[in-house]
Amino acid sequence: MPEPFDIIEGAIERILFCNEENHYTVAQLLPDGRGRQEPVTIVGNLAALNIGENVRAQGHWTTHKQFGRQFVVEKFESLLPRTVVGIKKYLGSGLVKGIGVAFAERIVEKFGENTFDVIDNFSARLREVEGIGPERARRIKEAWAEQKSVRDIMVFLQGHGIGSAHAAKIFKQYGETAIVTVRENPYRLAKDITGIGFKTADGIASKLGIARDSIHRLKAGVIYTLESAMDDGHCCLPRETLAQTAAELLGVELKPVESAVELLAIAGEVVVEEEWVYLTGLCRAERAVATKLRELLAAKVELPAMDIEKALAWVQDKTRVQLATSQAEAVKMALTSKVSVITGGPGVGKTTIVNSIVQILRAKKCEVLLAAPTGRAAKRMSEATGAMAQTIHRLLRFDPHEGGFSLSERRPLKGDILIVDESSMLDVPLAHHLLKAVPLSASVVFVGDVDQLPSVGPGNFLRDLIESGVAPVARLTEIFRQAKDSFIITNAHRVNEGQMPVLDADEERDFFFIEQEEPEKALATIRTLCTERVPKRFGFDPMRDVQVLTPMHKGVCGAENLNRELAAALNPTGPHTQRYGRTLRVGDRVMQIRNNYDKDVFNGDLGRVKRLDLVEQTLVVEMDGREVAYEFDELDELVPAYAISVHKSQGNEYPCVIVLLLTQHFILLQRNLVYTAITRGKKLVILVGSKKALAIAIRNNRTAARYCRLCDRLRSNYD
Repeated sequence: MPEPFDIIEGAIERILFCNEENHYTVAQLLPDGRGRQEPVTIVGNLAALNIGENVRAQGHWTTHKQFGRQFVVEKFESLLPRTVVGIKKYLGSGLVKGIGVAFAERIVEKFGENTFDVIDNFSARLREVEGIGPERARRIKEAWAEQKSVRDIMVFLQGHGIGSAHAAKIFKQYGETAIVTVRENPYRLAKDITGIGFKTADGIASKLGIARDSIHRLKAGVIYTLESAMDDGHCCLPRETLAQTAAELLGVELKPVESAVELLAIAGEVVVEEEWVYLTGLCRAERAVATKLRELLAAKVELPAMDIEKALAWVQDKTRVQLATSQAEAVKMALTSKVSVITGGPGVGKTTIVNSIVQILRAKKCEVLLAAPTGRAAKRMSEATGAMAQTIHRLLRFDPHEGGFSLSERRPLKGDILIVDESSMLDVPLAHHLLKAVPLSASVVFVGDVDQLPSVGPGNFLRDLIESGVAPVARLTEIFRQAKDSFIITNAHRVNEGQMPVLDADEERDFFFIEQEEPEKALATIRTLCTERVPKRFGFDPMRDVQVLTPMHKGVCGAENLNRELAAALNPTGPHTQRYGRTLRVGDRVMQIRNNYDKDVFNGDLGRVKRLDLVEQTLVVEMDGREVAYEFDELDELVPAYAISVHKSQGNEYPCVIVLLLTQHFILLQRNLVYTAITRGKKLVILVGSKKALAIAIRNNRTAARYCRLCDRLRSNYD
């Protein structure tokens, strides 16, 4: 039985754990009171908690079998500290932008217990403090006013599972009308605030008394269902499936959901096409991709006339590389086709083909454009060809002032041919932006490995283009002599053909399998590999060269827990901040998890935390040789990246890859997942897990179907 209800007050000293989904938090609180106080462990849904914050918590005491005496919080509120010591701690904690430990000391030494009143009502007096001029005084006043507004929002949202950092985003979005806006239609949060989904907004709506059959709720539920489908790779859903799924989510009958779909269609938020329902933007993108491909394929090839056989002989002499028959045919196809596809696995010579095309056309004074979805893939293209390659986003020149790409059908790319590598990563929206900037005078070559995992985003562009049969395709299968010496490449092809890889490799090979059935033992093995065995044996830097890949995000061997464990082992000390339930420390490997065009960084980009300013509340990450600055309330865009999902690794190569495969990952074990993971390793691949899990994955060649109509659109246009 729990002990009687109690109340404690004090300052938050440390946050030991925070679950990002339900905001269950374990923290240490230093109680108020005279004399020496020992920290108390508090647990509960503490979404709006910050280090240095003063809180009054009500709940009960309990004794945990493993962790001892704890205070289970039922309800809490944030308090402004009343003592000089408390005020110093609060101001110096980083909660108020522009005030760090040093300025907190000086301000409180000057104004004592009247500090908050001075900042509130007499902020000009801050200039009496050494080091604070007019500009800093103004910034402190503004930051303090914003913090007060955010605190009001936090109090309003408390208990709804929305943390303080999201409260800051809500204030930025809605300003002083934030609480009124949320009361009127909490579902706007799911639409306007990154990181707040439908379920959180629905919980707030329920507590605000909004009816289950409210049209706001029904429409938000339909949009959420379509967005969830998009996250799973679908461009649309069958109307019946959408209605049933949304009705189950909302706990209502089918008829009101069907009415909501009609209203959304009238409002232009969704498109109903035959028996399919799309988010409007995705429908436009899919239609536009099909239309532009049709227009390109109907246009005349405008590359210069040439004797192809002489050109092939010339390029082989220039590069001193003898092209195989299949490679020569692929080069011919690219030089004589308006749109073409070159696909194949590792070691089959795709890079050689691309280089041959580039060299021939540059000799003919053609403008050759090279692009790839990721920075690393673009860099590999540049190194292989000696020509400049860019990410697709940089090629199209995003303009943050206009909120879109500078290059489009109105201002097209200037080039005779566009070659796109890693095309399996192209989702329909990105393919749309790219193709609409391609002039009808240009040719396009899509290069990629269609057997890899499909794009993270919606659609299956490369596979649909190939299966439609509207463009010529070169399928490369022959592994060349140099590549045959690599067990990474031979095993990747064995997996792709449905065979078990060779696991009994000798000490000199580049592919190893370490059998571990239990997640805890696999985790310990990963930790030892990263910290000791791989660096000592192979000389790889675990902070730069080693990438751990896992199928899942949750669980003992999911990306979230692996990142906590590896960060603690590889980068345990140094300046850090806690936001959104994550700790980010100077030196940490991090990954961008959504496109941010203003910063010119994109989903899947990797970097290292270089600097951290707790006073100005900024964090600087080095990505691809340049520095990118983040405000603290933008840190939900970054996650630790010592371990990442296999999906997120697409388009990148790493000197050493360690791949986890356990039977606990059963739901995600597929052949193309293992194949994609193995092909990410450049010099060393280590599989850790069970042979049973590996066998399950290799047998499972049933790639989940995606609802997307691009293939049908392309075929119907050519029938």
